[in-house]
Amino acid sequence: MDIWGETNIDFLGKRFIMFAISGILVVIGVIATIAIPLGKANLGTDFAGGVAIQFRFERPLVIDEVRKLLADGGLKDASLQQFAEPNKLLIRFKKSGGDLRETSKKIGEVFTRGMPANPYTVDSTSEVGPTVGKKLQKDALWAVGISMLGILIYVAWRFEFRFGVAAVAATFHDLFVVMGLLFIFNKEMNLLIITALLTLAGYSLTDTVVVFDRIRENMAKKTKEPVIPLINRSINEVLRRTIVTSLTTLISLVALLLIGGEVIHDFSLTLFVGILIGTYSSIFIASPILLFWKEHGRPGAAKA
Repeated sequence: MDIWGETNIDFLGKRFIMFAISGILVVIGVIATIAIPLGKANLGTDFAGGVAIQFRFERPLVIDEVRKLLADGGLKDASLQQFAEPNKLLIRFKKSGGDLRETSKKIGEVFTRGMPANPYTVDSTSEVGPTVGKKLQKDALWAVGISMLGILIYVAWRFEFRFGVAAVAATFHDLFVVMGLLFIFNKEMNLLIITALLTLAGYSLTDTVVVFDRIRENMAKKTKEPVIPLINRSINEVLRRTIVTSLTTLISLVALLLIGGEVIHDFSLTLFVGILIGTYSSIFIASPILLFWKEHGRPGAAKA
C-alpha cells in the first residue's frame, strides 16, 4: 500500500536557495576542520593527548553512579567506558594537569571515599602524548581523503566522471556540514566521531548513487525531454525509496540515542544528523551539481 501517490516536486527550482544555505554551513565546516589541527576544537584524548586508566572492581558498577561520583570529586571531564564485564571500567582524561600516577591516585581516592564497600585494582594505565595525538589527526585526515578518492574512482567507473565529481562534492558537503555542527555545539572530536563520519560518507554515496542511477537510466532513453525536468522526474521517482530508507535508519539511531548510553551518544547523534544531511544532499546538492556540469559542458543542453 502506497503511503503517498506520485510526486512532482520541482527540486532543481530550489537549487540556488539550497546552495546558499549549504554554502554557509560548509564554510563553518571548513573552519572547524582547520581548527582541529590547530587545537582550537574540543579534541578528545585520541587527538589532544591524555591518560587512560582501567579499573577492576569486586562487584558490578552502575555507570551513572560512577559518573556522578567522579563529578562530585572534581573529575567531571572524565570519559567513562564500561566493558562486557560489569565490574571493569576504563576512564579517560584529556591533557591531565599532573602525571599519570597523580591522576590515578586522585581517582582512587574518590572511589575509596565514595565506594568503600567495593574495592578495586588498577588493571592498566596508559598515556597518549601530543605526538601520538598529532599522528592520529594526520591518519584520520588520510582516511577521509583516501575514502573520497575511492568514491570518485568508483562512481566515475560505475557511471561517468561528471557523476563521480558530483558524488564526491556532495559527500564532502555532508562531512563539512556535520563537522561544522559538531564544532558549533562543542562536541568532542575523537576517533569514534571519525568512524561516524566515514560511515556517513558511505551512506551518502549509496543514497546519491540511487538517484544518479535513475537519472542515467532516463538519460539513456534518448528522449527529447530537457535536462531539468528529466532530473526532477528522476528524483521524484526514487523519492519514496530515499525517504523510507532514511526513516528506517533514523528509527534505529533514535533507539541508540535513547538507550545506547553516554559512551556512544555522540557517535549516534553524529550518524543521526549525518543521515538527515546525506538525504538532503542527495536531492538538493548532488543533482544540481550534475546539472551545473551539463550547463557548462554542453551549452543549451539544460534549458527547461
